[in-house]
Amino acid sequence: MRVLVTGGAGFIGSHFVRTMLAGGYPGYEDAEVTVVDKLTYAGDIRNLPSGHPRLGVVRGDLCDERLLRRVLPGHAEVVHFAAESHVDRSVAGAREFVHTNVLGTQTLLDACLESDVDTVVQVSTDEVYGSIAEGSWTEAEPLLPNSPYAASKAGADLIARSYQRTHGLDVRITRCSNNYGPRQHPEKLVPRFITNLLDGLPIPLYGDGRNVREWVHVEDHCRGIHLVLAHGRAGEIYNIGGGTERSNIELSHRLLELCGAGTELIRWVPDRKGHDLRYSIDDAKIRTELGYHPVRDLDEGLHEVVAWYRENRGRWRTESIGPPAEVP
Repeated sequence: MRVLVTGGAGFIGSHFVRTMLAGGYPGYEDAEVTVVDKLTYAGDIRNLPSGHPRLGVVRGDLCDERLLRRVLPGHAEVVHFAAESHVDRSVAGAREFVHTNVLGTQTLLDACLESDVDTVVQVSTDEVYGSIAEGSWTEAEPLLPNSPYAASKAGADLIARSYQRTHGLDVRITRCSNNYGPRQHPEKLVPRFITNLLDGLPIPLYGDGRNVREWVHVEDHCRGIHLVLAHGRAGEIYNIGGGTERSNIELSHRLLELCGAGTELIRWVPDRKGHDLRYSIDDAKIRTELGYHPVRDLDEGLHEVVAWYRENRGRWRTESIGPPAEVP
């Protein structure tokens, strides 16, 4: 079987690729994987195994129709991770987000139709639902995105759904909670705070720190994506959660503790425009239908992530963090 992975050199996509090539996903032990990645600031070829005999890497833009028509034929399945994903960058300028996330998805789906691809998994985010004060979102909730990033992902989801309904393309959508894990670009909350603290620098905390997020380890998220790819149903949406909520101030205190730093390093900064108060997803559907359950404990996982950044200073010190750090 041949699987094409867009954005496969990024944080989440590369974890999925490495695990698949290592035989970690039942039914895909011998799969050949082609990564298509634009290799912008957030995509790093070092995230992928070097010289693996079942891995091919193509540097390219999802909006390049000719490239996709050349690369896609022969691939039975596509897992679509590629996206602009940093909220602060989208607030500073939304054009690239709409171009990549909406137009890129539509261009990819057209090419999948022409190439007789069997199944496409559109990897999305819980941010498309907006903000929820109480309870948790099911897959039936309306889309009420509040940032340009979230709106562009909601647009991509709707385009994907339309190709299933209009053209009969087997498209399945996943929506995950906040990811964390090793190799994440240091513009995001967890790695930005860790790398700052390891260098003795302050950490910027938006507003009053009460914004709440549900966290899932990248390993658990990717296992959920595999289950949807292997056993999900065409046209269905599957929430993938981690089951652990933390306010940003609670998470900050945990990272301070793990890095051996004090609260004097917290720097309160003006809140981000349109900052959602709380995300929480109900993932009973994927648990009941596909047997998903997260196995990585947040405290244990954060301990391992701190250790990775401590041991790999040469990686993150060379990476550009762009606009002010996102506090999701």
